[in-house]
Amino acid sequence: MTRTPTLPRPTVSIRGRRPRDLPVLQRWLTDPDAEWRRWDAPYFHAAATTASLRAYVQQLAQSPTRPDERVIDLDGECVGMVNRSEEEPAGGGWWDLGVLIYDPVHWGQGIGTRALALWVQATLDETDAHVVTFTTWGGNDRMIRAARRLGFSEAARIREARLVGDQRYDSVRLDLLRREWRPPTEPAGVPDVPEP
Repeated sequence: MTRTPTLPRPTVSIRGRRPRDLPVLQRWLTDPDAEWRRWDAPYFHAAATTASLRAYVQQLAQSPTRPDERVIDLDGECVGMVNRSEEEPAGGGWWDLGVLIYDPVHWGQGIGTRALALWVQATLDETDAHVVTFTTWGGNDRMIRAARRLGFSEAARIREARLVGDQRYDSVRLDLLRREWRPPTEPAGVPDVPEP
């Protein structure tokens, strides 16, 4: 019996934006038909979202990287972004996190989960966060599973709050307290767990 050689596991990291990332960001963020838009807040009006993302990309080209957003790097290639925002009032210790992988070719491989784990750790290291949250909609099962895999618990579910196409979905918020965080033991994030 011959064994199939094991391919090296891709390295996932989060880092500040570099000038060479701008074409990738522009391509994915300004494409109104990009597949990721069907999963990341698809309940917002597409034309308004496209306009605001175009303005955002123009702003990126003229401003330095910010500590509250980073790119997701997969073996040296920009494949997505993470961001965070402090909930009001400032200094209260509540930060909401976001994660986005652009190209579906990178979905279902644990990359988003690994990036989210790195972002949780960075947020706890760099801010006064007492609690971190992650908000999505009930149709985005992959992101809900990724957050739960890292120890997040469902904190709120607003029933049928989001209209996607002609169907209603719940808005789902998950949370994780600082004292509950257990960093994954794998050096590059979390163990490979297939994401259906």
